[in-house]
Parts: sequence; structure tokens; C-alpha cells
Amino acid sequence: MRYISTRGGMPPKSFSEILLSGLSPDGGLAIPEAYPQITTTELNAWRSLSYPALAFEILSRFVDDIPADDLRAIINQTYTPEIFGSADTTPLKTLEPGLHILGLSNGPTLAFKDIAMQLLGNLFQYQLEKTGDELNILGATSGDTGSSAEYAMRGKHGIRVFMLSPLGKMSRFQTAQMFSLQDKNIFNIAIRGVFDDCQDIVKAVSNDHAFKQAHRIGTVNSINWARIVAQVVYYFKGYFAATKSNDEQVSFAVPSGNFGNICAGHVARMMGLPIKHLILATNENDVLDEFFRTGIYRPRTTTETQHTSSPSMDISKASNFERFIFDLTGRNAQQVKELWSAVDKGNAFDLSQTPLFAKIQDYGFVSGSSSHAARIATIRDIYQRCHVLVDTHTADGLKVGQAHREADVPLICLETALPVKFAESIQEAIGREPERPAGFENLEDLPQRYVVKDADVKVVKGYIDEQCKISV
Repeated sequence: MRYISTRGGMPPKSFSEILLSGLSPDGGLAIPEAYPQITTTELNAWRSLSYPALAFEILSRFVDDIPADDLRAIINQTYTPEIFGSADTTPLKTLEPGLHILGLSNGPTLAFKDIAMQLLGNLFQYQLEKTGDELNILGATSGDTGSSAEYAMRGKHGIRVFMLSPLGKMSRFQTAQMFSLQDKNIFNIAIRGVFDDCQDIVKAVSNDHAFKQAHRIGTVNSINWARIVAQVVYYFKGYFAATKSNDEQVSFAVPSGNFGNICAGHVARMMGLPIKHLILATNENDVLDEFFRTGIYRPRTTTETQHTSSPSMDISKASNFERFIFDLTGRNAQQVKELWSAVDKGNAFDLSQTPLFAKIQDYGFVSGSSSHAARIATIRDIYQRCHVLVDTHTADGLKVGQAHREADVPLICLETALPVKFAESIQEAIGREPERPAGFENLEDLPQRYVVKDADVKVVKGYIDEQCKISV
């Protein structure tokens, strides 16, 4: 298995060669030369596997330069009942016949990002122990990526985490979960701006190859391919849990901000998993919904990006979207490069009058958007009818998913986080705050450790440089 760039400027590389890096040298994203194809025989054999065993079967098709016994050990170390609450890892909750939620938020930070991030932490440590190198992780978060990354990397020798987040734009729980960490290798940087400012800084640093090399910069955002491939696993697990036969199709409803989660579903579908529709759900920041409805991709300015009650999706430039467009264009790297030369300048591109727009349906994508009123109503409805409490992002997925629901096609909504992370909205929906899991009772009262910086690449580089002179 070799990896190339969506913009065509990177020679084929192995998994380990792309693991610790972020953007490709040409500014594109790493993607497999071809997706592994899964046979009916393999699907039948995988149906009864445990989560770690299934993860090995899938990951080993993308990771062929780590010895099989080592990869299996890393996976088994990652997906344990102690870390994810049960041997099932991603339990399926049935709300009513044909309508399910895939439970993805049972990890240490109560969000779906843990499933990939815990694996990433162990893969990073494996690679660094072999080389003796240090790694400085630079990431951006709109809410959950940050805490998942920090909990996965905290205390790990030779790793520093520099996490950018938009000042005052996350929920109180999300903010406290990150900023209360006192580990010396964790650096929280609150940026005066929105998530896209944070993400732009990460990309700018990644594109400064001299700085990146000198400071051993790596990324944990979903521009890192390992994040995507780890998430592919639970699409297979969810499919097996919701069906009795591999002759059946399912549809997945996916709350979407940076396009990473649903990109993993796209990869699973390309591998041969019988997915009928990938239902993309946005909140009021509906850049992706607009594209799938109209063929126009128009990233918003920072002043246009709205602060909503599903803040992890308050994103107007979806980094992983480039991977899908690469496939949509027939893997035409030159065309992708031209399209993103416009995007990187803050401009739009329009595929509505091209054959590519009609081709989107071949990939199973449909979309819709939600609003604060709609997500509050959905939380209330699911709680009253099904006695299940969901968070605001999962509610967006359920709202849009049910609008596209088809008879005789099971619908699986991917859970994004536990409701406790968005207590104010839950209070508004059902009249009381959600119960807190053990260990999170007084989270917001803990001392917080962070710095505040302007949305300035030079300022952030200076801070990284300063901290890198201190050993970890």
C-alpha cells in the first residue's frame, strides 16, 4: 500500500512515512493509490469478529509496513473495555425498528474522536520508540479533537501537543476538559478568532517546510490519514450490528464539520461495504450541504461563520473534502490543485454545470442542514419517544437523517459526543441537565492552564519555538 497526494506533487510513500506528517509537501492530503476491495467471503468472515479483530483486518490492508504482530498488539492495546467501557467498543442502540445510533462516545473524553485518537497515540509512540525522535503535534479543535488528542498523548515521552482552539467558542465542559490538563507536554493556545483561523494557522505551519522539519511538526487533525482509516472500522462494525445478511444495505447519517468522519464512510463504501446513502448533516454553517445540493463550494469568511449550539461543526472550510473531490474528479490531481488554488485564496468553485455534479449521486451522498430550534426539538422528541438522550451534534444527524430515511433501509446515525458536554442545550430541551459520568463531577471548577494568542502564524510559531527549547 502506497500513499500519494491529492495534488499530485508527492512520490508514493508508505504508511509509516505519512503517519507523523500532516499536509503533503505540495499542500495536498495523503490518500491511498487505490482502496482495498473487500470480497463477499471476507465480509461474511468479518461479521462475527470482535472490534479489535475487525480493526486488524481492515487496518492491515492500509498498513503493510508495520509487522502484523506489532500492529495487532497496538490495536489490542487500544480497544479495551477499560478504555471504551465495554468489549463492544461501539455498541449499537436501537431507537425503533430500522433506526439506530452507533455509540461512539464511550472513550476517555466522551466523544467519537477518541476511537481514532487513542490508536493514533499508540501508533505515534510505536514509531518514536523505534527512531528515538521527538514529535511536536500541532492541532486545531472546534471542540472535541483537542481533548481527544491531549488525553491520548498526555504524559507520552518525546511528544508535545500544541492545540489551538477558538477563544470562547467551545462549551464550558469542552473548554474545561482541555484546559484543566496539567501535563507538562500539553500546551493549550486559545486563539482570538474562530475555528477556521486555528485551522489556517495549522496549515500555514505545515506548509512552512523548513519550520516543520526543524521542529518535527506532526498533526492529529483529520488531515492525518491514520485518523480516517481508524474511523473506517466502525462503519463496518455498525453495518454488521444493524443487519443480518450482507445482502442488505444501510444508510449512515453523519454530523459533519471537517468532513473527516463521513470521509471514512466514503472510504468504507469504496471498499465495498453495502452503504446506500451517506447522509451528510450540517448545522447553520452549511457549506457542505450547499455543495451537495447545488454543486457550489463556497467557504465562508470568519465573520460569516456562526457560533452555534453544535459548536464542533462550526467550520466553513472542510479540510477532508479535498479527498472526496479527488475521487469525484477521477483522481485528477491537476484539477484538484486548480480547484484548491481558489479555495486557498478564500474563493469558491462551482461544479454545477459540469458532469461531476451529476456524478455525486454515484457516491451515495445526500445532505441537509439543521438549526438550533430543530436540534432542541430533536433532542426532546428522541428523549420522549425513545428514552434516549443525545447531544446537539447527534441531534443534527438524526434530524437530517430522518428526513432522508427510506423504508426497508436501516438508518444508522453516528453519535458524536455524550450529552453532558452540552448541558445548557440539554437543559433547554428536556428541562434538566444530563447526568455526569463518574470522574467528571466538578470538571469546570478545576484550575485551567492555557495561553491566549492572536490569530497570527508568526506569534504561534514563536510560542512553539520557545516551548520546544524545554525538554519533555
